[in-house]
Amino acid sequence: MKYTPVPFDVNLRPEGFLVDVDSLFAALAKLQDRRDARGLRYALVTVLVFIILAKLAGEDHLRGIAQWVQLRKEALAEALGLAKPQAPHATTYSRVLRWAVDIEELEQVVSQFFAAQPQTGQSVVVNLDGKTLRGTIPAGQTKGVHLLAAYLPQEGWVLLQVEVGSWENEIPAAMRILQQLDLRGKIVTGDALLTQRELSTQIVEAGGEYVWRVKGNQARLKEDIEVLFAPESCMPGFSPSHKDFRTAITRDKGHGRLERRTLTASSLLKGYVSWPYAEQVFRLERRFRRIGDGKLMEETTYGVTSLTATEASSERLLHLARAHWGIENGLHYRRDETFREDRCRLKGQGAQAMAAINNLVLGLLRNRSTEYIPDARRYYAAHLEEAVALVLRSPAPGAPG
Repeated sequence: MKYTPVPFDVNLRPEGFLVDVDSLFAALAKLQDRRDARGLRYALVTVLVFIILAKLAGEDHLRGIAQWVQLRKEALAEALGLAKPQAPHATTYSRVLRWAVDIEELEQVVSQFFAAQPQTGQSVVVNLDGKTLRGTIPAGQTKGVHLLAAYLPQEGWVLLQVEVGSWENEIPAAMRILQQLDLRGKIVTGDALLTQRELSTQIVEAGGEYVWRVKGNQARLKEDIEVLFAPESCMPGFSPSHKDFRTAITRDKGHGRLERRTLTASSLLKGYVSWPYAEQVFRLERRFRRIGDGKLMEETTYGVTSLTATEASSERLLHLARAHWGIENGLHYRRDETFREDRCRLKGQGAQAMAAINNLVLGLLRNRSTEYIPDARRYYAAHLEEAVALVLRSPAPGAPG
């Protein structure tokens, strides 16, 4: 069967419509449509924009997205320059996400769109962390589609996201991501799984720095750090050896508990441990007390960084250690709880494409200085014209409303 490329102007009015050249619509219009054009009623960019607008308005499942578009098809046709006010069936969205979209190209286009926005990409910290799409786990099995993302927590958008193959863990996927990023001046954070010599070397030699957690997968390094910070026993008449320990403490109250974090940093292991480019190590002690019943919980973790004591005081290291939770709270939690991502029943590439769209919508809202996503979605549900403007016009930071 001969393949016929899909034209951009499927169902567009002959006179066209106005769209800014640096808009999200213009970026998505660059995507190659992998479907055969014969018999198609919707351009790829039109279907993707329908999904994005419905998600901005609070719809998360394909059936809800399809109904939302159906109820607004006349207004959407007018806004998007469509010749006929028609709405795709839910199965059309599924087929488009599963077969029409090239995932790597979509990730690159979205990343380039955000990178081109004013005052973006200026923040320093880059979180690396993975997430399994639970809805893709087959019945009776434990593995589904697993994605690794590089995220800017201060700006709220994903630099790049890749699939972790079923035959690998996150380490080679992290190496692929880092190869595609400009790491000059960036500080990469990750959990203990990514505390690897190869990744540490790759980051520093690309002009960046790292802050890693250290656990049992690097047993020798963990033991050396534990010994350094352990209480020192002295013989009578002898004083403890001089230590360069530097300590920072924060206290917080929230979520029904009091929390105290104490980070102690040292440069004494530089040159002793064989870890690539290690300048400092640290111990992080977290102490939680539940306000309701007074129950006390304690946790101690360790870390290593390529940042010198001059570049990162104990106070800054404590901030960087906390910043890694930005990807959990700012991205993964919102995708799961707000966008119901783990309840999505799309499989394989379709689930990955929807995850990329979720990242995109969160980035759009954060670019508008939005912190509480549900409120922003309710706002755009009531102001369709402003949601359309987010897609068709040049981005301009500022909260909606």
